[in-house]
Amino acid sequence: MTSAKKLDRAAYGAAAYTSLKGSLPNPFPRIMGPNAARYVQEVVESGLIVDMMGRFEKAFAQAMGVKHCIATPGCTPALHVLAAALGFDPGDEVIVSPVTDYGTIMGLVKEHLIPVFPDTAPNTVNFSAETIAPCITNRTRAILVVHKTGIICDMDPINELAAKHSLIVYEDACQSVFGRYKGRLAGTMSHAAGFSFDSEKTMGSDVGGCLITNDDELAERIRFIGQSRGAAAEPGFGRKHIAAGYAYRMPACTAAICLAQLEIAPENVAQRDQMIRLLTNLLAEIPGITPLPIPDYLDVYSCWMAGFSIDPHAFTCTTDQFAEQCAADIPAIGTGRYYLMPAALTFLQKAAAEKTYPYSMPPASRRYHYGPDTCPTAAKFLDTFIRWATFCEKYTPDHCQLAADIIRHVADKNRR
Repeated sequence: MTSAKKLDRAAYGAAAYTSLKGSLPNPFPRIMGPNAARYVQEVVESGLIVDMMGRFEKAFAQAMGVKHCIATPGCTPALHVLAAALGFDPGDEVIVSPVTDYGTIMGLVKEHLIPVFPDTAPNTVNFSAETIAPCITNRTRAILVVHKTGIICDMDPINELAAKHSLIVYEDACQSVFGRYKGRLAGTMSHAAGFSFDSEKTMGSDVGGCLITNDDELAERIRFIGQSRGAAAEPGFGRKHIAAGYAYRMPACTAAICLAQLEIAPENVAQRDQMIRLLTNLLAEIPGITPLPIPDYLDVYSCWMAGFSIDPHAFTCTTDQFAEQCAADIPAIGTGRYYLMPAALTFLQKAAAEKTYPYSMPPASRRYHYGPDTCPTAAKFLDTFIRWATFCEKYTPDHCQLAADIIRHVADKNRR
């Protein structure tokens, strides 16, 4: 057996954050809900019989104002089981934002569905009804909306477009928990939605995620596929697996921490909303710097990631050099070109080019191509976009001013 090539594997959670240095706050150690230890102790003292997952599901559904919450080990498995529960056929298409994370896409890939990436709207990280419309074909079954950085997509036009073509809409709300669009909570404006409670996220637990929906039949199928492994009990025999299911159940101790974090999430989000609006105004005063625009329809910006664009003609340095010079004081600041899924998912590029399943015909009905050239607006935007995912509820007005001062200093030092 040959030795495996050692890869520079990506780090997640606290491991990716705790060694960061700089003058601005780091999310870790996380601020924990005051009842976290008590809820975990309850799990332990009960001998694992307390239904902490059920308690969290009930509490989160009530907070969202929906009928069903199904807890999962993370948002990636949440969106995976949802893709499985929707029951589409291999080769069917799901339109999904091109600027996101692999966790959004994994479920589609594993269920042999074909992701289709529209371009983004100009000067933002999100797509729109206008960019989605040209991508709809007779194989399109759903639109998966991603509220990147916590900026909720303009949902009303997207839902209108979907209704016109009889498409399902569902939301990846991993970065937008308790954000509000025209008075409505992120995740409640579609058929279903997935959330993340991974340690670095806004409502950070150790890990965790969930799905929410008002559809009774879909909720039951999600539980059957995702928690019961597609198994039905037959008298005199036992379990029969009548569907290819998964064991995507949230652990009890994770549910305990999630329940405690839920109790402090609204105040966490309110602080983030106030601070990102202040920071946005401060950055807008710096010549050559354009903060990520906050749409007028966004009542509450549940910001997980702060960001801005630089005018390449205004500075003598590149985008990467600008970010590197900020990194001495702003933890985890850098470019985010890897968020462009058509460019980042090289295995999809290969599968589409070689027409391997499900890109073979059938089940596919046409040829596909992935690459940065398919989303030129998004690619161009990300080329001058700088962001940091260490923006958190620990920020105060003084921190916002300090961040703006750091960025202004770098801008002035490199100005043409």
